[in-house]
Amino acid sequence: MSIADRPSQTQAVAIHLYPEVEVLDFAGPFEVFATASRVASRLRPTAPPPFAVFTVAREAAPVRARAGLRVLPDHGFADCPRVDVLLVPGGVVDAELADARTIDWIRARADEAGIVASVCTGAFLLAEAGLLSGRAATTHWEDLDALRARHRDIDVRADVRWIDEGAVVTSAGIAAGIDMSLHLVARLAGRDLAVRTARQMDVVWHERP
Repeated sequence: MSIADRPSQTQAVAIHLYPEVEVLDFAGPFEVFATASRVASRLRPTAPPPFAVFTVAREAAPVRARAGLRVLPDHGFADCPRVDVLLVPGGVVDAELADARTIDWIRARADEAGIVASVCTGAFLLAEAGLLSGRAATTHWEDLDALRARHRDIDVRADVRWIDEGAVVTSAGIAAGIDMSLHLVARLAGRDLAVRTARQMDVVWHERP
């Protein structure tokens, strides 16, 4: 089924930001979902966009990502709207793992979201929230052993770009988040739109995990 034939439904995609977040971990998926909506609007100009993507941090104040990039989140935890897809990128996650407010927020939002996804070391935050227990998951190749050691109840897998466990999807490091996000576009809005989105972005989509 092509995107022009699919029913209209806008999915709210929230991307979590925090200090020392990896830039491509959040910017890559943001670009995928935003581009997918732009491409879809050309095919169905009067239909609602398939995705509404926004960023969320503890507070709606500037966040300094890795290498010093300053980012202004759209929302803080307190005013975050409804979420259908929650995406947690990686980066330097030590402080976030120790922050109960962040872990509680991820856990609470996961209860309402249809899908929770992570990129790279964002898997550690999902694991800390108890979302990966008894599931298969992946992360950046440098961090696979650390994830296994910290959470022995997770089936940590190497040599995959992403793992789709239904309600929870995890990806390997950094650029793998783009492949995972295109997979989510295909899952939620059809493969035709995912292929068109990858073409518009001029990226090679590794369609198989």
